[in-house]
Order: sequence, then structure tokens, then C-alpha cells
Amino acid sequence: MSDKAVQKDNSFWIRLRTGAILTVVAVVSIVLGGYVLWGVLLVISLIGLMELYRAVGVQKGPAAFTGYLAAMCWYGVILMHELLPEEEIFSPDSFIMMIITAGFLLLLLAVYVFSFPKFNSEQIATIFFGFFYVAVTLSYIYLVRGLDGGKITVWLIFIGSWGADTMAYVVGRTFGKHKIVPVLSPKKSLEGFIGGVVGAVLLGIIYALIFKNSLTEHFSNPVLSFAVIAACSAIVSMIGDLAASAIKRDKQIKDYGKLLPGHGGILDRFDSVIFIAPIVYFLLYFGI
Repeated sequence: MSDKAVQKDNSFWIRLRTGAILTVVAVVSIVLGGYVLWGVLLVISLIGLMELYRAVGVQKGPAAFTGYLAAMCWYGVILMHELLPEEEIFSPDSFIMMIITAGFLLLLLAVYVFSFPKFNSEQIATIFFGFFYVAVTLSYIYLVRGLDGGKITVWLIFIGSWGADTMAYVVGRTFGKHKIVPVLSPKKSLEGFIGGVVGAVLLGIIYALIFKNSLTEHFSNPVLSFAVIAACSAIVSMIGDLAASAIKRDKQIKDYGKLLPGHGGILDRFDSVIFIAPIVYFLLYFGI
């Protein structure tokens, strides 16, 4: 066997092993929920922020620290809402969340002004954007888990992300001919996109049928609801994946990090999840 073949074989097993470990961590933390899931998501959010900030060269220093601090405050409010459910001020959609956002922006601009010209405007904008793009969106996994029936519905996030991605890859590799965005992602095809959406819908339907008896209390028609949520998630998943690719192309980097051997960084693995989690939450919240 040639050195190139050996290297490719090793790469496959490294990727498989990392994927298995990541899956176990995800399953255990989501099943346990509570403080465990909260803590895991906070750590993942901070690492994801660091990866994004590193892409623009500001992962260290006072400007980046404001982003990390804002993320910790956001998760702190979510935890306080869990501990003190009667206090509406700690609700994730409450007035205090706007205060965190406004305070974060003010502090970040103060750092920008008083350290000028250490940071450029693009770096400051990325730090502010990253708070929402990474920390806020990932927190919706925890919020979905906390909804009625959340132990079951939270998995729709991953069906719409990893499930759709897998189906899109298989269909696209087999039948893909028409490229969607050839300049940004030459391997993404219309056939793969359709396959991903259809595959996610089928997975959503199968999942709903398996847990149908446990869902009738929360959904009048769980099969239809899960099919719609899975379809919306799969569509958003593609946008999230391409958005992450666009940022990497713009910054001329292959991966956001090396934390997950064979997969890259946290943002490389969760690029579509961070878009899907809020969508699933609001679809469930408004009773789709």
C-alpha cells in the first residue's frame, strides 16, 4: 500500500473516531440536560467564538474578552431563568437580554476607541457578530431541550443538520450534476440539496412515528409537524454550511481549528446546527 493510501486510510479512521466521540458527548449531554447540557454548550460557544475571532486575528486581548464576557452573561441569564422561573426578567427574550446586547456593544466600542488603532472596524464587527452567530444560536439547543417534550424534539436539530448533510452528500455524490454555487462550493449540487431535504423529511417522519405515542400530548399531528420542521431545518442547514464556507474562503483558511481531528474545529462541525437550533425552537414555540 502506498504512503498516500495509508495516509488516506488513517485519516478516515481518525475522522470516524472523532465523530464517534463527538456523538457520545452530544448524546450524553442532551439526554442528561440541565447543568450538564448548559455547561457543554457554554464551553462549545466559547471555543467557537475563539475560532471565529482567530480567523480575523483577535482571539486574544480586550476586544475578544468582551465577546467571551457577553457569551457568559447570556448563558448566565438563561441559567438564572432555569433557577428562578417565576422571575420574568431572566427570560431569554426579556428586557435584560437587550441590556446585555447594548452593554456589550458599548463596551466593545469603548475598547475600540481607547485602544485605537490596535483593532480595525472589521475585527470589531466580527466580534459583535460572533456573539449572535455562535453563542446565542447554540444556546437554543438548551432552550429547545427545555420546552415541553424537549427530550424528544431537541433531536430534530440534529436530524435537520447532520441527517440532511449525510443524505445530501450521498445523493449529491451519486447523482449531482447541477452546481448551486460553483465558485463558493463546487461540490454542492441541486440534486444533493433536494436529496438532503427529502432525506431529512423522511427521517423526521420516521422519528415521529417511533415516538408518536409520547408526542400526541404536545402535537395534534406529530408526523406532519416533524416533517415540516425537518424540511425547514434542512433548507436552513445548507445556508449555514455555505455561510461558514464563505467566511473561510474570505479569510483563506481550510478549517476554523484543529480541536476535532478529521473534522476541523467546533464551527466546522456545528456550522449548520447554529442556524437550525433557533429555527426549531421558534417553530416549536409557535406550535407548528
